[in-house]
Amino acid sequence: MHTIPLAPELIRGALELEPTALGFLPHRLPAWARTQCADPQLALAESQPSGVRLAFRTRATLVELDALATKRVYPGLPPRPDGVYDLLVDGQPAGSATVAGGHTLSIDLRTGTVERRPGPVGTVRFAGLPGTEKDLEIWLPHNETTELVALRTDAPVTPLPNRSRRVWLHHGSSISHGSDAARPTTTWPALAASLGGVELINLGLGGGALLDPFTARTLRDTHADLISVKVGINLVNTDLMRLRAFGPAVHGFLDTVREGHPSTPLLVVSPILCPAHEDTPGPSALDHTALGEGRLQFRAVGDPADTAAGKLTLRIVREELERIVRERTAGDPHLHLLDGRDLYGESDSGELPLPDGLHPDGAAHRRIGERFVALAFAADGPFALRGC
Repeated sequence: MHTIPLAPELIRGALELEPTALGFLPHRLPAWARTQCADPQLALAESQPSGVRLAFRTRATLVELDALATKRVYPGLPPRPDGVYDLLVDGQPAGSATVAGGHTLSIDLRTGTVERRPGPVGTVRFAGLPGTEKDLEIWLPHNETTELVALRTDAPVTPLPNRSRRVWLHHGSSISHGSDAARPTTTWPALAASLGGVELINLGLGGGALLDPFTARTLRDTHADLISVKVGINLVNTDLMRLRAFGPAVHGFLDTVREGHPSTPLLVVSPILCPAHEDTPGPSALDHTALGEGRLQFRAVGDPADTAAGKLTLRIVREELERIVRERTAGDPHLHLLDGRDLYGESDSGELPLPDGLHPDGAAHRRIGERFVALAFAADGPFALRGC
């Protein structure tokens, strides 16, 4: 077996690899950005490698990856499934596996207390692969912090050559991060990237799509051929800002992105339908009755009357985003808007309701990804391949 150094050129979708005592921890926000926010939720979300994958060319028939996972446990709720590692061979699904062991992060949703228990490194193993030259990708669990420890193969590997495929940089909330998707390649952005034939960098951050300036600067400084920003639900369900602050914050966020990408297609995506917050402001809160029954359910606890004082609902957010994009396109012909309800709307809510009141399930992720491709990558869409 060959022990393969975990070089940055073998890893895609991460913006930084932090050296650790055992190996490397992929991050989706750079260190300078992480130092500007002490929110534990953001720290957890950005360290979960949604869209991050190892990618290399080899004749190997056996691949082993040692990894140290951080697995979450919520007392009172059913155990969470282990994070899944998806293998692609020449772009096609070729197997999935999980890693045993790992650290455990016990989060009590009633009290907010967090307990961390150390655990051992585990190994994911893919055997019986064809012995021909092929491109391999190992997609890391989208919802499980994963420290990369060692890579072994039974044949040499080389980094994949620079591809001609365009790079799509996407930012969004936990829905884009992949909450409730079963596997890393079935989050809606991963599905859309596969169907659209593009390379994904996913900055979907659970609870973290809050128009943070450091996120805008990260987008500004990251190479991309296509950019999308899906914003709204986290601003409402955290009750973070009022209408007076929202409009200027959106303008500032887009201005910053444009500093680094003045003519890149930039798609603003408004929130998908979320019945709880369509006309009721945030914050969202856990339904403790459901929690006592072993179910995770969220509800909106704001007062609809407070919209008169500037509290945000999803309907208000969509209207404001539509106004902002319409006004900006006069000087920015590469800026576009996609109504999130065209990805998941009223009829979808009836057929595929959000299981916990906020997040789509696996079937809804697939529908959102397929519709995004049909709308954004269409011949007349903002992400269409021009000049060919």
